[in-house]
Order: sequence, then structure tokens, then C-alpha cells
Amino acid sequence: MTSIDLIIFDCDGVLVDSEIIASEVEAELLTESGYPISTEEMAERFAGMTWRNTLLAIEKEADIPLSASLIGKNEAILDKRLADDLKIIDGVKPMLAQIKLPHCICSNSTSARLAMMLAKVGIKDHFGKHIYSARDLGEDKVKPKPDIFLHGAKQFGIDPSRVLVIEDSVHGIHGAIAAGMRVVGFTGASHTYPSHADKLTEAGAETVISRMSALPGVIAALSEWSESLTA
Repeated sequence: MTSIDLIIFDCDGVLVDSEIIASEVEAELLTESGYPISTEEMAERFAGMTWRNTLLAIEKEADIPLSASLIGKNEAILDKRLADDLKIIDGVKPMLAQIKLPHCICSNSTSARLAMMLAKVGIKDHFGKHIYSARDLGEDKVKPKPDIFLHGAKQFGIDPSRVLVIEDSVHGIHGAIAAGMRVVGFTGASHTYPSHADKLTEAGAETVISRMSALPGVIAALSEWSESLTA
């Protein structure tokens, strides 16, 4: 194990409590379109995936055509819900104030939505220019592919093996592991479910936390463990 020199945060479900809102909107649209699914199942199966890739996965699984208009319809409804109802994850601001290592955001959300959400909860300025969207790299570069994580590390000139990622989804963890990074799982958002922590651990998270207040201590502990192994 190498030391930790950079922290990469996912955004949705890690810094802002948006995954539950997305799951509610998407479950309703899919149910109306002939694919009945609950908000809970939506969150468990598809959190961390883009809406486009979710639709493609469902079309393949259920062999039912889903209208292309669902993409635009979802975006419009979700943007309004997020603008009205989005809240920050408890403990994020105090946690960010304690993090001394360089840190950034790597997300599947669009740059425009990231800017809106982070501004709404008051942490956009904290990250400055270090807010990266996988969509800017291309629709074929989104998580669970590793591209956005590698892009984030490259901006700081830090080797992927020295990066710690904070993720709430299995898909996100798979992307971080594929990038050669270490991962802490997070289950403190409203879309969490009973087997959430187990699934994040199975996906490759070294440990899982449910409160952001625990993160600074976990980072310190993982760093000390790495140093003791290489001493």
C-alpha cells in the first residue's frame, strides 16, 4: 500500500443527497412506461449509473422499448426537483474543513448540474476548478469505467495508487478499482438500503462509513496503515 496524496469525492449520494430524488423521479417514469419498479429497487440497482445507461440496461433485461423522450423528460423533471429539494449530506461542510490533502470531485453528473447542486448547498467555491464531469470526457467514458477518476488524478499529477476515492455506489467503486485507486464506501445518504455496506465492501471498498464526521479519522488511519506497511 502507498500513502494517500489525493481524495476524490463522488458527488451524488456522497456530498449532496440527490440519489434519492433521482431514484424517485426515475422509478415513477419507468413505472409509467411499463416497467414497474420501486424507488428502493431503483436506488439499489442503478445508483451511480447515468440515466441513459440505466435505460439501456433495462431495455436489454426486459426486452421492452423505452422511448428516447424519457431521457429529456427525466432531465427536466429532475433538474426542477433538485433545484427545489436538494440538501447537503449531514456533516459534509465540517468534514471538508478538516481535510488537509488535495481533493476534487469526479462525477457522472453533467457539469451544469454539478454547478447547480454544489452552489445550492454552498460548497461549489470550496472545490473551485476541481469539479470534473465524466460526461465532458464522453458518454462512453462514464462510471463504471475508470476514465473520470484517472482524469481527476492527472489534474494533480498524482499516481492513481496514491488516490483515495469516496463512493456510495457499486458502479462507482468498480470504476475506482479499475483505475487502480483505493476506496472508502459511504452509506449515509437517504437512498441507502439494508445490504448497502455489504455490497460496497464486496465491490472493493476497504472500509465503509455511514457518517461524514468519520472520514477524516478514516483517512488518517488508512494513511498510517500504508506508511507502516512500507516502513
